[in-house]
Amino acid sequence: MEWFCNLFIGEGISHTILILALVIAMGILLGRIKIAGISLGITWILFVGIFASHIGMTVDAHTLHFVKEFGLILFVYSVGMQVGPGFFSSFKKGGVTLNLLATGIVLLGVLTAYLIHVITGESLVTMIGVLSGAVTNTPGLGAAQQAYADATGTSDPNIALGYAVAYPLGVVGIIMSIIMMRVFFNIKFDKETDDVAKKNKESEDNVELATIVVKNPALFGKTIDGISKLVGRKFIVSRICHTAVHQIEMAGNNTVLAEDDKIFVVAAPEDLEAIIAFIGVKFDMDQHKWEELNGKYISRRIMLTKPALNGKRLGSLEIRQNYGVTITRVNRAGVDLIATPDLMLQMGDRVTVVGDEVRINQVSSILGNSMKRLREPNLIPIFFGIVVGVILGSIPFTFPGIPQPVKLGLAGGPLIIAILVSKFGPKYKLVTYTTFSANMMLREIGISLFLAAVGLGAGEGFVETIANGGYMWVLYGFIITVLPLFIIGTIGRLVYKMNYFTLMGLIAGSTTDPPALAYSNAYSENNIPSVAYATVYPLTMFLRVLTAQVMMLIALG
Repeated sequence: MEWFCNLFIGEGISHTILILALVIAMGILLGRIKIAGISLGITWILFVGIFASHIGMTVDAHTLHFVKEFGLILFVYSVGMQVGPGFFSSFKKGGVTLNLLATGIVLLGVLTAYLIHVITGESLVTMIGVLSGAVTNTPGLGAAQQAYADATGTSDPNIALGYAVAYPLGVVGIIMSIIMMRVFFNIKFDKETDDVAKKNKESEDNVELATIVVKNPALFGKTIDGISKLVGRKFIVSRICHTAVHQIEMAGNNTVLAEDDKIFVVAAPEDLEAIIAFIGVKFDMDQHKWEELNGKYISRRIMLTKPALNGKRLGSLEIRQNYGVTITRVNRAGVDLIATPDLMLQMGDRVTVVGDEVRINQVSSILGNSMKRLREPNLIPIFFGIVVGVILGSIPFTFPGIPQPVKLGLAGGPLIIAILVSKFGPKYKLVTYTTFSANMMLREIGISLFLAAVGLGAGEGFVETIANGGYMWVLYGFIITVLPLFIIGTIGRLVYKMNYFTLMGLIAGSTTDPPALAYSNAYSENNIPSVAYATVYPLTMFLRVLTAQVMMLIALG
């Protein structure tokens, strides 16, 4: 039986894999337990890891460090790949506000830590470690340790101890802050989801449909292509009803308009009013009515699955000229885009095609429309992106007055590269499409490995440190965690009318806390928390590292 005992308390690869798998499996099982309808979910892996390490189930420190960093990279990279296509548009809509609020959380945390130092007399050097643990920011800890070593030529173990003691309850405190916001504002997930869906319908959709009656005499006898140049706005004319002959036909660039013709237009909401005013008047007739008027034409959504078309411009396919059908919309990551000729296509796009059935079937074969092809994993952009992300995260950035260079780290670099690759990869013929299930699997494996490694690394000496006075550090860390999040979260909810899903992502991102994001994603049926997280993460990471070094300079000044 010695071989069996060695699997649990020995060394080697088998021991490491068994301990990691056991910690993760037990943590996931405990995460299914709910009290008053609330569970900490996957965060339980952290506490199982602490317990396992405390009772002697340790893992080699170097191996543990690798597992932690690699798991974190997988997690943040999969998040970046998911939110990348909609990141920049979301940043324009609310990114400035989100980053201002995240900056407020960072600065309030620093102020809270400093006030605790002043009130209690606790060493500011120790409080910097507690602060890094309370906001679960390992790069901040590293920056503080490096700044201390450069200034004194020695190391202070209290920095790392403060971090280790405050970290576990920091994770819990961040998630508890999310829960507290939900209870305090009496938030109902169903209502929040409905509100988000309503706002998406009203303002976030990129296209709107309308029937317009041609009334402008200056347009009589002109082609649709000529009118498009005159209007100066992007729009697509799908079908036209010639009033004089009561005939419906597919609209092409060379279709000539006459007085009182009805045209079915697809345009951006902000452009539609100007287009209607220029062409004529709006006529109350929806898309279904057009289909009833002439059963010859049908509308179908086709999936783009041919890698050769990835990154090509829609106009270069000449679908309308060659097949007599019209592509009116392109749906990407749940958002409808206007099918303009200069729109760059990506694998996984769903295009709405209008025309007769035979021609649409021909177009379907050209675009692919094969779910089997989409299920094939595209590993090149993942590992290529991780390579570039690690390089970016390792680049030192120097700033005047700061003794140590600032780095994005092994989380910040891959996250930024994932966003850029998923957004701009198709432009360079890089297939970046990953199925939702594959992305989720990669993400969950990554966060599970990360939490298990953190727990196993923090468990040894954890109880002893708390028993010898470290329990006050736990309290200080909890205050540093919760107070800024609750204050800024309240401002975000009451002043900026922020939906709860965005608040969840803001809280997780401003603390650079993957477990909180995993918890948020588990309780939301959309990617809003991930988008908010990715929006504030880069600036927050920079500020966490910067403020840790500035505080250390003050402490040693």
